[in-house]
Amino acid sequence: MEGRTVQLIATWFGAGLLPKAPGTWGSASALPLAWVLVAIGGPALLLAAAAVVFLLGWWASDRYAKTTGRDDPSEVVVDEVVGQWLTLLAAPLNPVAYLGGFLLFRLFDIRKPWPVGWADQRVGGGLGIMLDDVLAALYAGGLLWAATRF
Repeated sequence: MEGRTVQLIATWFGAGLLPKAPGTWGSASALPLAWVLVAIGGPALLLAAAAVVFLLGWWASDRYAKTTGRDDPSEVVVDEVVGQWLTLLAAPLNPVAYLGGFLLFRLFDIRKPWPVGWADQRVGGGLGIMLDDVLAALYAGGLLWAATRF
């Protein structure tokens, strides 16, 4: 039972198993639920959900990586979900802003500027899998905040 739960969380209910660009699928799959969470509870609910999923993701991605014997399996996308949600904390509830947040997060998650790349390379286990996406979200969210405010 634990193995199935680990896989469901780590791959975000199978989004990471879709063909080609699993990180993009993971980020895209995070958008509708983020919208719903903000619509019913505001950014505070999205932040709380991101914190809970971060902790679950840390556990599940660590277990999943150990099971597969790979440091950061590409199908693990729960980290993209958390990063996308953190990015969207800066967005108004607006489809254009959400698209911008999606694109900015993917840019920083792929390009990995310092310290995103550092965390990706130096911090191991489940924490390392999750941490680089949180750091990418800081860049993306900061730029999104500025773009939607000015």
